[in-house]
Amino acid sequence: MNPRFTLPKLRWIIAGLLLVVTLINYTDRLTMSVLVGEIRQNLHLDETDYWQIVSLFFVAYAIMYAGSGYVVDRLGTRLGMALFVCLWSVSQMLHGLAIGKWSFAACRFGLGLAEPGSFPAATKAVGEWFPPQQRALGVGIFNAGSSIGATLASPLAAVVALNYGWRAAFVFTGVLGLLWLAAWLALYRPPRLNPWLSRKEAAELGSLGVIAEASAVETPVATKRADWLGVLASRAGFMLIVARFLTDPVIYFVIFGLPDYLEKERGFDLAMVGRYAWVPYAFGGGAYLVGGWLSGRMMRGGWSLARSRKTAMTIGAALLPTAILAPLVPSAWMAIAATCVIVAGHSIWVGNLMTLPADMFPPDEVATAAGFSGMGGAIGGALAFWFTGSIISHFSYLPIFICAGLLHPTAILLVWWLLPERYFLQKGRS
Repeated sequence: MNPRFTLPKLRWIIAGLLLVVTLINYTDRLTMSVLVGEIRQNLHLDETDYWQIVSLFFVAYAIMYAGSGYVVDRLGTRLGMALFVCLWSVSQMLHGLAIGKWSFAACRFGLGLAEPGSFPAATKAVGEWFPPQQRALGVGIFNAGSSIGATLASPLAAVVALNYGWRAAFVFTGVLGLLWLAAWLALYRPPRLNPWLSRKEAAELGSLGVIAEASAVETPVATKRADWLGVLASRAGFMLIVARFLTDPVIYFVIFGLPDYLEKERGFDLAMVGRYAWVPYAFGGGAYLVGGWLSGRMMRGGWSLARSRKTAMTIGAALLPTAILAPLVPSAWMAIAATCVIVAGHSIWVGNLMTLPADMFPPDEVATAAGFSGMGGAIGGALAFWFTGSIISHFSYLPIFICAGLLHPTAILLVWWLLPERYFLQKGRS
């Protein structure tokens, strides 16, 4: 391909593409939670059935998150991302054909196998296109897509379902991924190989060391295989897994449990869920950008990379104890406000946490490390959701919200303790 013109600020266009694919990713997974009432009634699911289906999604998510990063490192960012987006879009559309619990669960399992691949691929793309001072912002931009997707999913799925039925909502959202895929294949290549990159921006990236670093992973299939066992056995890799294991279940509970909580405990119907359930994610989208900007600002002010990342994560973690208030406040708007703080805190936290693989591992192992860390979060989510329905049925939502408030502070204490400065400086394993 030899375009007649180049695209200015191409790395920000690519960041925008990554934002949109994350938006679609979250819209697809959230469609079920928004339409849970309709799906339960039509497929005759009870409380335990629903949370078991959610848990199966995370079992698949954990299985493939562990391998998706390695697949991306082997295929390259462009083809790896394309593979996973195509697979999850088809899985999403197949939900519309489900006739019962297990056929629906099979579709969720397929979605869970495909969706995690976009996150190691996006992290790898940010590592290829952005210098360290801008990486957390780049990760924050694409992660903002999760909040925007969650913001759009409630009204979008509700409107489509109210007009055309819940099955049509799954087909419509699945098609969006295939449309995005065409744009990705047309625009994305690593910096040195990208024909859309202007000479001015290429020179800028070269001066920042980005092109030189990215050249190690520019071929469609990496010449050096990622040492997945070494990544998994390293302290940095282990700590990334533990941090995601402890904290990802919190945001997963908000994603999959908030609409159900609003219906059961606060008296919302489907139209009201579509009208209000998106609000916390709007706060989260802004917090992703703030968190990414914050650690970069600290680095420009002379702080070390490690201290900047961990301080930003600490600020995010400090907001999470607000979760304990959500089921205790007297009105629905107060519960939604508490949830806004939860989502904002997690966004600041995870936007910096997901940058750490690019900070601590060489380019050919970034996606592998990101995949293993995401696997930890998915395992945590699967274990948490397997018991969530039973806890809610026998007790209430309060124990769940208490755990949600305490896990991030626990995780950040472990990060400060187990990831000292040297793990960032070595750009490798110890």
